Amino acid sequence: MALRQYTLEEVRQHAKPTDVWMAIHDKVYDVTKFLHEHPGGEEVLIEYAGKDATTEFDDVGHSSDAKEQMKQYLIGELAEADRKKKTKVNSGSDSSSAAAGSSGSWLGSLKTKLFG
Repeated sequence: MALRQYTLEEVRQHAKPTDVWMAIHDKVYDVTKFLHEHPGGEEVLIEYAGKDATTEFDDVGHSSDAKEQMKQYLIGELAEADRKKKTKVNSGSDSSSAAAGSSGSWLGSLKTKLFG
């Protein structure tokens, strides 16, 4: 069964302490009933109510148990137009890092000019 799609505008309409939705990794969660159980305090969830909280969620480094628990609050996914654009990385190598460190790249040349 396909998940219902919500726009970021629809998510933004749920940004009150009594009605807290947020988007994380293109999924939409209603965490209202989780507020009092959240180990980091309800204030953190309320702060990101109605927003895309992917970066903040990832920065905390949630456990696999926490990620599993999230599933019970999943109500849908972001509409395609509101999803973050994913960049493709070549498998087996990080070409951007290789280019950045290469003295032949423009970034490598800039580093040489700035830092000798």
